[in-house]
Amino acid sequence: MNSRKFLSVFTSATEEQRKANFIDYWEFTQHHAGELLEAEKDLAKKRAKLLSFQENPVKLRKPLANPDAFYRNYLEMKDDPKSLDRLTLMLTCIYKFARHEWVGINGAWDVVPDMANSHTIEDKISRVHLAEEYCHGRLFNEMLVTCGLDKVEWVPLTGWRKWIYEQFPKVPGFLMDAPAFVTELMGVSFYFHLDRLFDDILADEPEVRQRMKELLDEITIDEIAHVGQRRNFLGPVATKISQWLVPPLYTMFYRDIPEVALLFNVNDMIKGGLAFDFNGVSNHLMEHSWVPSYCKA
Repeated sequence: MNSRKFLSVFTSATEEQRKANFIDYWEFTQHHAGELLEAEKDLAKKRAKLLSFQENPVKLRKPLANPDAFYRNYLEMKDDPKSLDRLTLMLTCIYKFARHEWVGINGAWDVVPDMANSHTIEDKISRVHLAEEYCHGRLFNEMLVTCGLDKVEWVPLTGWRKWIYEQFPKVPGFLMDAPAFVTELMGVSFYFHLDRLFDDILADEPEVRQRMKELLDEITIDEIAHVGQRRNFLGPVATKISQWLVPPLYTMFYRDIPEVALLFNVNDMIKGGLAFDFNGVSNHLMEHSWVPSYCKA
């Protein structure tokens, strides 16, 4: 682990620092993600990495006892969640978390300017960011396939939740930037806790546990960088507002996924979000990710 190499993600930054960090992040993401394949909502290096996983599949030694329980509950929980085995519960939770991410980027893709019409570095960063999130959806799907679930459909949300995700990207930046940053922070919190859950639930499945961790690492490396990138959109007031938003946004989001309360401690996630400073992140993730200069000690 790192030893106090970094400062709080809520550390203040000047406008000049933020401008310099946008340039630095843009250089990082071009090298890290590779060519943007805009028509496919994909990135060259990410596509190659996913293909390498798919060409070397790993499967459970002991298949899911009741795959129908997953398919019956993965869109909406119909059974008593306490009646599901923990592996199935974890997999329905993964799908529901990833589905929210997928619906959110679908809403933003048609609003954010395409690369040909991106005239600022911020717009270019946002376009690649969305493509990375699509890549995350494919990695989450590969997790489910690894556990024998190859009939999963990615279905849009309905009702008021669909409306919120459609409207959020249209909100002006000065209103959107703080909650957008918190959602990235929430993602990192979830992935850290999920990584530890793999050790518990997949203790008797070492090959699948390792593959799930490798897939999650690909997502987490990006998400750590996204935390820094979205933080870079925030001035002093918005940074303070984002701190206030952590508890209510985490609570509201996870309340919509009933599995979370049975698998994780949401209060611990909230505490981790408020205290996040990159120091608890393993070196092998940090070596491949990005941190704003003003968050370095």
